[in-house]
Amino acid sequence: MLANPIVLFIQLMNALSLGMSLFVIAAGLTLIFGVLRIVNFAHGAFYMVGAYLAYSVVQTFGDTNLGFFLGVAGAGLGMGLIALLIERFLLRRLYDKDPMLQLLLTFSLVMILRDAVRMVWGSDQHSISTPPALSGAVNLGLTYYPTYMLFLLVLGPIVAFALWFGTERTRWGRIARAARLDREMLSALGVDVNLVYAAVFVVGSMLAAIGGALAAPRSAVDPGMDALVIIDCFIIVVIGGLGSLIGSFVGALILGFLTIFGSFYLQEWVIVASYAIMVFILIIRPWGLFGQSDEVRH
Repeated sequence: MLANPIVLFIQLMNALSLGMSLFVIAAGLTLIFGVLRIVNFAHGAFYMVGAYLAYSVVQTFGDTNLGFFLGVAGAGLGMGLIALLIERFLLRRLYDKDPMLQLLLTFSLVMILRDAVRMVWGSDQHSISTPPALSGAVNLGLTYYPTYMLFLLVLGPIVAFALWFGTERTRWGRIARAARLDREMLSALGVDVNLVYAAVFVVGSMLAAIGGALAAPRSAVDPGMDALVIIDCFIIVVIGGLGSLIGSFVGALILGFLTIFGSFYLQEWVIVASYAIMVFILIIRPWGLFGQSDEVRH
């Protein structure tokens, strides 16, 4: 079936669109680990909360262009505020503690946020319509392709460039990298490291929530939607390398292609293949394709 060039083209576009959607979410996880050195198990829950926040905003303003984009913005800002409170009153107390405590805290947040979502929005599934401006399809020559999927495909590289520029070409990015390498020295130079950590955690969490809001028109909004996406995010960051944005970008593309084309060739084995490639990378290069080993880092 994939021998048909039109079908092949559509699946290629689907793989790119899925990969870019996953990248927006996984980039937040990578950013948080790259600076704070915390593996945030609650990242999928932040994605879920973002979808619900967007749903509430859309319910208020209606299924309009304004309602949708306000929903995406509201998801990011609302989750940013929640993340700020989490970092200030919970995570900040554990930076110098055993990493296991950090893992337990973020895992506990998953349980808390799931129950909070059920209390506020219930257990029923909800949905968000595609905004009118992004409905329909675009003529790409070979065939028509859904406008919203094309929007997600284009958005991924824009987010990637913005993050790269922010972390590599700005003063804030240099400070964030310095906080990752030597927190004590940066603090001795008069920089408020706690403020840097809070900003990074908020930005990373906002990316997860925005990813959830953007995914809502393509999937049901329900209290269990975080489970699969956090697995996908961990596969991406393990493949690409913990803390590497370019690694997350490449890892998201690999997982996107594996998921879409694997559904044709591997069918029910596609999930196994995702884990298999992650294990393979861990065996031959434990720090990921674009990550750095501890020896190189130090």
